[in-house]
Amino acid sequence: MWALKWSFFGLLATALFQLVVVVISGSVALFADTLHNFADAATAIPLAIAFAFARLKPSRRFPYGYGRVEDLAGVLIVVTILLTALLAGYESLLRLFRPQPVEHLWAVAGASVVGFLGNEAAALIRIKVGREIGSAALVADGYHARADGLTSLAVLVGAIGVWSGYPLADPMVGLLITVAILHLVWQSARAVFTRILDGVDPEVLDAVEQAARHVPGVHNVAEVRARWIGHRLTLELNVAVNPDLTVTAGHAVAKEVRHQVLHHVPHVSGVTVHVDPATESGEAFHHIDSHAHDGLPVHRHR
Repeated sequence: MWALKWSFFGLLATALFQLVVVVISGSVALFADTLHNFADAATAIPLAIAFAFARLKPSRRFPYGYGRVEDLAGVLIVVTILLTALLAGYESLLRLFRPQPVEHLWAVAGASVVGFLGNEAAALIRIKVGREIGSAALVADGYHARADGLTSLAVLVGAIGVWSGYPLADPMVGLLITVAILHLVWQSARAVFTRILDGVDPEVLDAVEQAARHVPGVHNVAEVRARWIGHRLTLELNVAVNPDLTVTAGHAVAKEVRHQVLHHVPHVSGVTVHVDPATESGEAFHHIDSHAHDGLPVHRHR
């Protein structure tokens, strides 16, 4: 919340300053960049709402908590960025076919530098905190801000082009910024929808397996599963132990597996460990053979 608050006010101040320069200069490239910075500031709002929901305790209706609201916020962020790209592209095309003079080029150049500095400051804050808490949405938003800083510098190129006698440089740069924004939309959408579809980096599963295999008493590790709920990981895995162990001893092994996973895998909030005898390791031994009961036809469960 601290990262969102300061980056929000920083980007809002940057966008308001740029808006003043847009009004007095008429630069469509700066207009596109200003729209983007307003959108960047606005993305902090759904993220803040999502983080507030994440603090709520699980309930009977939502036993896993409300972390998924963060994924919904990510979708809203992607849609917001897409709309700003379409609006910026429309204005740039309109100005390309109906050129208008760009005035106060020195102010446009200054506003582009301010835009770069404001975005880079927001990027540093969001990326740092996003990595600390494991929030893909916040990290993606940070990289998004960093890329926006580079598009702000592109406005400076457009101003230099107009000053050099190429008036179409301004709308051309506006179109280039639009293309850059659309590329960011694709990258952000891929990251957000991977989370929504319960996608995880294979390295996470490898780390879980390695941590579990090193626990004394574990003969095998199978069916490791992980999913993100907001910026926290929930894990499930099967471990095989000596079939002669008592229930209490098997539980002790499972407890140590959970302990080691929590130590070696970051951002984990829950670990469910299923204990199998070493002679029946894995899900292949969990199905129920064909049978009939209560007048039902012969059936089986997996």
